[in-house]
Amino acid sequence: METPTEPQPNPPVSEGFVGNTVAELRKVVWPSRQQLFAESVAVILMVTLSAFAIAAIDRFYSWVNAQVFR
Repeated sequence: METPTEPQPNPPVSEGFVGNTVAELRKVVWPSRQQLFAESVAVILMVTLSAFAIAAIDRFYSWVNAQVFR
């Protein structure tokens, strides 16, 4: 039969959430300014193209709807 273990006291704040957060942020590989700019442009371009594609499809289906249900 196992004996119940006593609850461990909470670690100090610096070793708890804040300490873990700082440790994880030190592991992050931050992008260079050039990489950040290039990827931002790519995202903006893809969002714009997607918006135009969705608008074109919407206009097409609106036109078809108008033709069918005159």
